Amino acid sequence: MLQIHNLTKRFGDKVAVDDLTLQIAPGEIYGFIGHNGAGKTTTLRSVAGIQQFDAGEIRIAGVSVTEDPMTCKRMMAYIPDNPDLYDFMTGIQFLNFIGDVFAVPPELRQTRIRDYSARFELTDDLAQPISAYSHGMKQKLAIISAWLHQPKLILMDEPFVGLDPKASHLLKEMMREHCDLGGAIFFSTHVLEVAEKLCDKVAIIRHGALVRSGTMDEVKGDASLEAVFLELEAE
Repeated sequence: MLQIHNLTKRFGDKVAVDDLTLQIAPGEIYGFIGHNGAGKTTTLRSVAGIQQFDAGEIRIAGVSVTEDPMTCKRMMAYIPDNPDLYDFMTGIQFLNFIGDVFAVPPELRQTRIRDYSARFELTDDLAQPISAYSHGMKQKLAIISAWLHQPKLILMDEPFVGLDPKASHLLKEMMREHCDLGGAIFFSTHVLEVAEKLCDKVAIIRHGALVRSGTMDEVKGDASLEAVFLELEAE
């Protein structure tokens, strides 16, 4: 579903992502872990096609992000760590706008909006302007918009920040459902306990370079993910 080969991105003299290679198969929830500034967001933005990179190749379901970005963007959704939504729109206007962008048929769109907004208890707020939403409500709206066109690959940067425990639990269920239907999810998180329980595979990045990746058992062995991460950071 996602192939990253030798990805390199520099900002001036700083190497933000250093020769990164990893692959995500259909059905996998893949966690991306690292300290602040490790290169997680730069990698996700590069995969999403909104950050140019200096070297390497990224393919979504075999399609090159650089050679055919439009096809790739139709197959994916990206939720940044701080969703920048259109505050002048109401919630329902924004969801319909996203539905138009991805050409989701009206009947199917309305069914999905009703379903997901009810799950997140956001139905009564869809008529309100987004400017009146709390951070958590904006996060919920961004999640609904990402699931609206049922993309093959969903990218999320710290998706649990700002969500209450009930919404966090619901998002975990939706992530598992999405992958059980053949999709894939690549997300960054600082919540190592969540990653340990939720992810099929995990990658740890340090100063832009991949230091460990694989199944959860391969990465953590008999220790906890937190212990392995802290040990690698100390090294």
